[in-house]
Amino acid sequence: MNRRYPVLYLLHGFPGRPLAFLLTVRMGVVEDELVAKHEAQPLIMVMPFGSTGTFTDKEWANGIGPYEGWRTFVSRDVVHAIDAHYRTIASRSGRGIGGLSEGGYGALNIGLHTPQEFSIVESWSGYEKAAHNHSIFGRRLAGLTTNTPLDRLRSVAPTLRRLETYFWFYSGSDDPLQRQNRDFATALTSARVPHTYLDLRGGHNWALWRGMAWRAYLQAAKRLAHA
Repeated sequence: MNRRYPVLYLLHGFPGRPLAFLLTVRMGVVEDELVAKHEAQPLIMVMPFGSTGTFTDKEWANGIGPYEGWRTFVSRDVVHAIDAHYRTIASRSGRGIGGLSEGGYGALNIGLHTPQEFSIVESWSGYEKAAHNHSIFGRRLAGLTTNTPLDRLRSVAPTLRRLETYFWFYSGSDDPLQRQNRDFATALTSARVPHTYLDLRGGHNWALWRGMAWRAYLQAAKRLAHA
């Protein structure tokens, strides 16, 4: 069988590990049910590990130190490896990226830095202002602005419009990060970048992410290229 499949890259939060998408969010079960009911196409789901340890914070960003290019690791190294070893639709039309909490921030940041790689970007309760993390950005926080989606959007917006990159993201009503998400939705509207933002009842927790997993999968399956 020579069928090829679109790919959804999913980035975990902090502290966190990739298996949480399968064991807690139950993305594998979500896919099985939606595909079995013929409500969505099957996807290859890739869940990389974005740190050197469960409790080591890297923000999915390119830090200032050596061997700290986590953003590049995902958008270049992981993508190339998956396309080389699996039957993927090896183009941006068949490639999406998403994540929860810190992984949502990572997906947005990576999507804005490498719009040529991903056609849909999802953020599940993520944030749009880079954390003031000196272990990543150094004593003077070099690169903080360029890794802040709210600041970077304006310069990338023309490319996002041309490529028709789609943003799908949500935040809970009790989430302290909701203000950032609303501000980012407003900025996307002003920049005329296609997107959907959802204000939902709930907090910053697994209950919301698990409950929304089927909608996140459906969005990616609908918008990514079909075989």
